[in-house]
Amino acid sequence: MVERKRSERRGATPRACASTLALVSLLLVAVAPARALRFELESGHTKCISEDIKLHAMSVGKYSIANPSESDSIPLPDSHRVTVRVTSPYGNSIHYADQVDSGNFAFTSNEAGDYLVCFWAHDHKPPVKMAVEFEWRTGVAAKDWTNVAKKGQIEVMELELKKLEDTIKSIHDEMFYLREREEQMQDMNRSTNSRMAWLSFLSLAVCLSVAGLQLWYLKTFFERKKLL
Repeated sequence: MVERKRSERRGATPRACASTLALVSLLLVAVAPARALRFELESGHTKCISEDIKLHAMSVGKYSIANPSESDSIPLPDSHRVTVRVTSPYGNSIHYADQVDSGNFAFTSNEAGDYLVCFWAHDHKPPVKMAVEFEWRTGVAAKDWTNVAKKGQIEVMELELKKLEDTIKSIHDEMFYLREREEQMQDMNRSTNSRMAWLSFLSLAVCLSVAGLQLWYLKTFFERKKLL
């Protein structure tokens, strides 16, 4: 009986590990902030993408122009080039590339707020449309987990747990960031309400003063005309 119980316990461990791995994977997919998209850009036009990034968060991105020909061996035409600029919420330039067909950027945010990535294509006659593939990852999703696994020589389960730990830390930091933003909005609302109250009081005082002056003027006018 003892040996059978031990074998049953040993048999339950892989199933528990599989369930844990599935839960971890679903959680990582649900909370990992990543943005991968493909869009068309016409020559002479600009396309901008923004991302709200909190302070001291890691962010990496890569972009490339899709080859319009079916064969990858054929090089891109000279018209398929873009100018890329990444700016911070206060307008500081983080990354700039002129007339390139691919590239990447990486930075750690020194400012909290909306970061902007703009793609611009030179004007051509006739107009040219190009497909741009862009991937932008922030927070936990920006880390290179492949190198982490190779460097530490850890197993898959340990790697998933490490991802989960960093994800939880990211969620924790995001909660504090949202709470700080909420406090700022509440302070702004209180300040706005206070100013509106003073403005209403001032408007009421002006109206009463004007009404009093009108009554005084009418009374003086009627007394002068000896109507009262």
